[in-house]
Amino acid sequence: MLAAIGVVFGDIGTSPLYALKECFSPEHGIPFSPEAVYGVISMVFWAFAIVVSLKYVMFVMRANNHGEGGILALMALALRTAPTGSKRSLLIIMAGVFGACMFYGDAIITPAISVLSAVEGMEVISHDFTRYIIPTTIVILVILFFIQKTGTAVVGNLFGPVMLLWFAVIGLMGIYQVIDNPAIFAAINPLYAIQFMDEHALQGFIVLGAVFLVLTGAEALYADMGHFGAKPIRLGWFFIVMPCLILNYFGQGAMFLNHPENITNPFFLMVPEGFVFPLVILATLATVIASQAVISGAFSMTSQAILLGFVPRMKIRHTSDREIGQIYMPLVNWSLLVLVIAVVLAFKKSENLAAAYGIAVTTTMIVTTFLAAIVMRIVWRWNTLLVTLVISAFLIVDLAFLTANLLKILEGGWFPLLLGAACFLLLMTWYQGRKLLRQRAMEEGIELKGFIDVLMKNPPHRVEGTAIFLTAHVDYLPVSFLHNLKHNHVLHERVFFLKVSIWDVPYVKDEERINLRDLGNNIYVVRAVYGFNETPDMGKIIELIEKSSGLKFNLMDTSFFLSRDTIVATELPGMALWRERLFCWMYQNAGRQSDFFKIPANRLVELGAKVEI
Repeated sequence: MLAAIGVVFGDIGTSPLYALKECFSPEHGIPFSPEAVYGVISMVFWAFAIVVSLKYVMFVMRANNHGEGGILALMALALRTAPTGSKRSLLIIMAGVFGACMFYGDAIITPAISVLSAVEGMEVISHDFTRYIIPTTIVILVILFFIQKTGTAVVGNLFGPVMLLWFAVIGLMGIYQVIDNPAIFAAINPLYAIQFMDEHALQGFIVLGAVFLVLTGAEALYADMGHFGAKPIRLGWFFIVMPCLILNYFGQGAMFLNHPENITNPFFLMVPEGFVFPLVILATLATVIASQAVISGAFSMTSQAILLGFVPRMKIRHTSDREIGQIYMPLVNWSLLVLVIAVVLAFKKSENLAAAYGIAVTTTMIVTTFLAAIVMRIVWRWNTLLVTLVISAFLIVDLAFLTANLLKILEGGWFPLLLGAACFLLLMTWYQGRKLLRQRAMEEGIELKGFIDVLMKNPPHRVEGTAIFLTAHVDYLPVSFLHNLKHNHVLHERVFFLKVSIWDVPYVKDEERINLRDLGNNIYVVRAVYGFNETPDMGKIIELIEKSSGLKFNLMDTSFFLSRDTIVATELPGMALWRERLFCWMYQNAGRQSDFFKIPANRLVELGAKVEI
């Protein structure tokens, strides 16, 4: 539970820095009054109760894919209910991919808004510090992204205690203020929220978009479930995180009632002046941890997307010998850093970023609700009426928050939408392009078993050693095999056709990983199966083949054959020509197959092939 508090709750735990400040922003035009304070605090309380506690912690976290959570794991679970290639499966894929793309928006905005809002606490000490806020924020962000390559194992040990201290401090800050005005607890009554929305109409709806900021990070509870398990996250939320957050928000509300002038930066004005600087330091540490969690999440999700076939192969480094989920992806890391710094320089203040933040998270939440509905009805076989009632209740809340955030599109909400749309285009182009490649391979391919039977009636000269040909389909000959036969006119004394398959489960047991079929004459077809949370490793595959079949390998006598395809966009039926050209560009710039599968460079043979799509 301590480890979960350190990683899972960083994002939602740092929202008191900016959420209520944004709710009472003068731009919303809500006249300040005790009734407004009670109304907003009541909305905050019931947002926690309905969206986080009921929807995510009690319902959505039940929809786990062999213990794994997150939008792509949920998508893989929902896909089992639809026939492959059907319109329903395509709809589920598009929804899941778009939700994942919006998560990237969250991964860019979270470090920017969190660190910026923490450093803005320096303004409370002295306005002379104002000009140093952006430079300090950028320095902290650069250091944060620079240390990613060392891994989170060492820093991770400090996350739990620091975040536990953070929640204890914000809880005590809340108690310190509530003691002066305990009447604020009346805001638990939902009638205050209803009356506020009724009195302020459109303006109240705009404030609802700001109230949503208290929920940012709720998706992380579900996404990180595979790392810690559902029980520690539920215990951490109900017994530590939620009570401390509610105390802090109620404390800010109590302070507003006593000191309305503190609305400029309520979080840091909750404590006496002598405590502000230590609080800025602690807040900065907490926001760095919140940012770390979302960056690690971006690495994990990209790795999942690569194996599920939505993102081109890229370099993945494992930063821990013990923890399988701790990875580092240089391209993702430096791309995020450039975008995060660009966002800080463009928006300049945390309040300007608040508009952009809500849209990214609400969109992902709605997609999660949609996919959870499919799982509840078809996988769990819940009664249709029960599913309709539960999902309708969640959708009403989700859509209210989304609509409120859509009002802020011109203020910055356009950014995550633009980013999400660009990512969605790239991911779906790669997915559909690879599907076209598979279709071409099957249309123009030669059936493997029949060809080998004919070939062995008049076999070519066989040479010493083992040849492993990577293939995209276990029933068809790989192009690299045909090219080798055509140009070299030889066949190795032992031949393996190897297909690496990715199942829609997070992990596969080693005893289920290898399936070997003997075609006779020392020719074998091997399927190696991996989950979407694993990284294929050729050395490990060979070890498992040896273990399961008794066949022995000498790596110095083993050659790996790959086809290095050149993809050409044509007018053939498929995608639009411009998308085919985009796919060709992505394919040529993707990471090398040999690097991704960890094939020794000195045992590799690549043979070129031209493929028209």
